[in-house]
Amino acid sequence: MRFVIQVVDNANVTVDGAVTGACGKGFLVLIGVSETDNVAIADKMCDKMLAMRILPDENGKTNLALKDVDGSLLLVSQFTLYADCKKGNRPSFVKAGSPDLANSLYEHIIARCEDFLGKDKVGTGVFGADMKVSLVNNGPFTIVLDSAELGC
Repeated sequence: MRFVIQVVDNANVTVDGAVTGACGKGFLVLIGVSETDNVAIADKMCDKMLAMRILPDENGKTNLALKDVDGSLLLVSQFTLYADCKKGNRPSFVKAGSPDLANSLYEHIIARCEDFLGKDKVGTGVFGADMKVSLVNNGPFTIVLDSAELGC
């Protein structure tokens, strides 16, 4: 599983011109699911992300987590995080999880984050839709969490 976490001042996602999810100060998280991922991995990834102290404190040091600043999330599923570009010029996506698995884990991640932060603090994209994502990246500050590197 891969999370691309971007610290944002605000972000939103639209589908067919309608906003489906948004967040204020917090994280825009692009979520990629692989064929080998499961609920236990999703839980570890969520726990790690939610505890990350990558938001600035009063001295500008990256020392605060989402809960410390009453932050919010925008969670967007993105299968292209498992693009394999080793051969040729057209990426392969065979390592990405099946749509059923990916959607199930995406919904699980949403529910876990809502349990932690509250439903009003978690915005979402629409799984499988053609989405337009807008953001004001703060920093820019971007972290990539990969379950393989975390030993999940």
